[in-house]
Amino acid sequence: MYAVNGASIQVSGKETLGIVGESGCGKSVTMMSVLGLVPVPPGEITGGRAFFKEKNLLEYSPAQLRKIRGKEIGFIFQDPMTSFNPVLTIGRQLIEPLQEHKGMSKKASYEKVVDMLDLVGIPNPRQRLREYPHQFSGGMRQRAMIAMALICNPDLLIADEPTTALDVTIQAQIVELVNGLKSKFDMSIIWITHDLGVIAGMADRVAVMYGGMVVEEADVDLLYENPMHPYTRGLLESLPKEGSREALKAIRGAPMIIREKPSACPFEHRCSFVKPVCRELIPPLKGADSTHKTACWLYE
Repeated sequence: MYAVNGASIQVSGKETLGIVGESGCGKSVTMMSVLGLVPVPPGEITGGRAFFKEKNLLEYSPAQLRKIRGKEIGFIFQDPMTSFNPVLTIGRQLIEPLQEHKGMSKKASYEKVVDMLDLVGIPNPRQRLREYPHQFSGGMRQRAMIAMALICNPDLLIADEPTTALDVTIQAQIVELVNGLKSKFDMSIIWITHDLGVIAGMADRVAVMYGGMVVEEADVDLLYENPMHPYTRGLLESLPKEGSREALKAIRGAPMIIREKPSACPFEHRCSFVKPVCRELIPPLKGADSTHKTACWLYE
């Protein structure tokens, strides 16, 4: 299986980059590979570079990556229930990174955790930090996961579909919370999701992935106003429109299972505009300027 195939992604300081695409397109694996979170074996990184502060993280040892994770790069996992240790209190799990990365005393760490839980909107933080993950609701667990990701004031926050398992009301609260914390901590965010509606309200730029590749990248307003790649168009046409009674349009076919390294456009078997070259060569990601790029032979 080839989960990621030459994906190129860049995020600037204090910027929010949204990475979108359907399940299995390589969004999460890309980011987990950067931080050494993909088990080896069965996973394997065969090439590439991942620069953070001008240093290639793919050359780091596991011990070096542990010093980066949580301290300089925070990670919010998709399912907070399985991400927390069920037999340790929330407080103990939030105190640990402060002692590991900051060398803080137990008392100072305790007060920092209380302040952080209060900041992310968890009521009665002194009482709640003594409780276990199963005693928190889904929304509260996600808030606690955000607190853990931000406890050491990282420069970059990676959020892996953090609102997927939550109802719409709680989703909106989490998005609003993260947007507010971004300004407070002066950090950059990579927000992974399949929900284009969430991205519209928080991202500065969007990278659309399919088949382990970035097929389109643009400023968020440009992407919604003028989607260029047929896959991006299909995603936007599948969204319900306010006041419209038209049937939703589905992208024909099924997502590809990449058992061999791609040698052609990964979307060619589902595309309505396919040309012979699409079945022969992988289109490069490029555009007229840096604000809008697409990987599609339609524009050659």
